[in-house]
Amino acid sequence: MKTVEEMDLIAPLQRALKDEQYKTPTPIQAKAIPLAVSGRDVLGCAQTGTGKTAAFALPILNHLGQTNRKAVSQRPFVLVLAPTRELAIQISNSFSTYGKHLKLRQALVYGGVGQGNQVRAMNRGAHILVATPGRLLDLINQGHIDLAQIEMVVLDEADRMLDMGFLPDVKRILSQLPRKRQTFFFSATMPPSIIDLAKRMLTQPVNVQIQSNSVSVDKIEQKVLFLQRDEKHESLRSIVTADDADKVLVFTRTKRGADVVARKLDQIGIKTKAIHGNKSQNARQRALEAFRKHHVQVLVATDVAARGIDVDGITHVVNFDIPVDPESYVHRIGRTGRAGASGIAISFCTENERRELREIQKLLGSQVRLITDHSQASSEGRHRSSMPHAKGSTARRSTSRGSSSRRSSNRSFTQASTVDGKPKNKRKQRKGRNARQRVKQASK
Repeated sequence: MKTVEEMDLIAPLQRALKDEQYKTPTPIQAKAIPLAVSGRDVLGCAQTGTGKTAAFALPILNHLGQTNRKAVSQRPFVLVLAPTRELAIQISNSFSTYGKHLKLRQALVYGGVGQGNQVRAMNRGAHILVATPGRLLDLINQGHIDLAQIEMVVLDEADRMLDMGFLPDVKRILSQLPRKRQTFFFSATMPPSIIDLAKRMLTQPVNVQIQSNSVSVDKIEQKVLFLQRDEKHESLRSIVTADDADKVLVFTRTKRGADVVARKLDQIGIKTKAIHGNKSQNARQRALEAFRKHHVQVLVATDVAARGIDVDGITHVVNFDIPVDPESYVHRIGRTGRAGASGIAISFCTENERRELREIQKLLGSQVRLITDHSQASSEGRHRSSMPHAKGSTARRSTSRGSSSRRSSNRSFTQASTVDGKPKNKRKQRKGRNARQRVKQASK
């Protein structure tokens, strides 16, 4: 399948795709959509940014558009489960975009806001229900939602859902679904716990697997800056004030860290917003919308929000803190370089974070190479040496030390940072050289 016209989709969907100027399906769409339209259960393994939302949304809309039924109060026909509020909203927006020529209703159910509007939407009737597990169970227990008529169910970002502790909730929801249904199960990774859950949910599924690393990060230029903890803020300032830093997404490990980074950037006149779990849903949505519309240049986020950020045109992703989970690194930098575009990902690494960086290098393997900078120059100089250069060009250095740094920057992390398995201590080496030179000069 090379074009969207080759998809066996009803005319209203084809018209919506034409409106959006979609011409060529992504690999996950080309593989999954024909199988889903034929009625098969689908087990998909693909990273974010590969177009997997359309891979399940289009078959669902195609099915509902063909049956052309009225929505029933409190009893949806389709259930889509997502781990975060941001991702749920993103999925709902996709259904609205693709289904704009169909007379279908959908409801969006998530926590962090009052449930009044959500209850009213379910009472009016919705063909499609997009929900996060916790709030969905709340409304089920209150008698506002009945899953007895579910015909199609989607579990999106399953691995993230389990990481966030939703497995018990998901199992309770599954127990209330009809046995006869079509199921779509999507996950960026397939650890044993995910495989076990997939076996419970799916009936003779077709496996659709897209090579995650090559899809998500092959067009992203990745850099690592080795620095001290107290140098991170100045290095970030240098990055976001560069001419090519049009829209910058910064990831921190903690909620407090996100607030501190946002506040410091704001204090120097850079428009910045932060989103994390302690922010209200309305505040998070306002921040995302401001970032999307370029009202702010920088958005600072924690990992919980990483997979729900669907913003076009992100030029830079900065890992202010290296993630503990190496797979979170792929999800973070996947916010740039989307839909075939290129992007830049810069990671700040302190001595205490080198173990996490080695795990990332193991995950990425030989397909992607991390370009590292071990120079001991000032923050500004280090930033210049780490930023991407045009293809075929070479950054100039006025000193031999800079030239040596450039040579080391093209090695893999393991090669550049270790000797016989032990980290180099370049500061001690340099101090030793300086001391020997002083002794030599004194003896003349």
